[in-house]
Amino acid sequence: MRRTDRTRARLTPAEAAAALGVSYPTVKQWIYRKKLRSTRTPGGHHRIPVSEIRRLGGPAVAGPAGLDAISGRNKLLGTVSRIRVSGLLAEVTLDVAGQKLTAIITKSAVTDLRLKAGSPAYALIKATEVMVIRAG
Repeated sequence: MRRTDRTRARLTPAEAAAALGVSYPTVKQWIYRKKLRSTRTPGGHHRIPVSEIRRLGGPAVAGPAGLDAISGRNKLLGTVSRIRVSGLLAEVTLDVAGQKLTAIITKSAVTDLRLKAGSPAYALIKATEVMVIRAG
């Protein structure tokens, strides 16, 4: 998702949930119950000011950092659909728009990221080549 510095001051509900360490449905309920102030885009989507994240104890967001400093083409937001742990490693499967993406990460990374089935998570793609194959 590309953002200019001018629009960086507002987060999507999924981004706000990640920043606050709560679920997406929790953020939506907070918006509906007026616990979390939001504005609407012309398309009717909620956007949460960074000041609201700070007010609720979330981290301050100052300019592009972390995932915002990475090209939008290289990160995919999905939902953890399965985690399989074996020894020191974990196989994490994300559902990204109906497609399954699997990554092998350390068991401690799963713990540090507090990943569980249903958690929103980004897949960060690092590749020097991308191949396209015609389907059908």
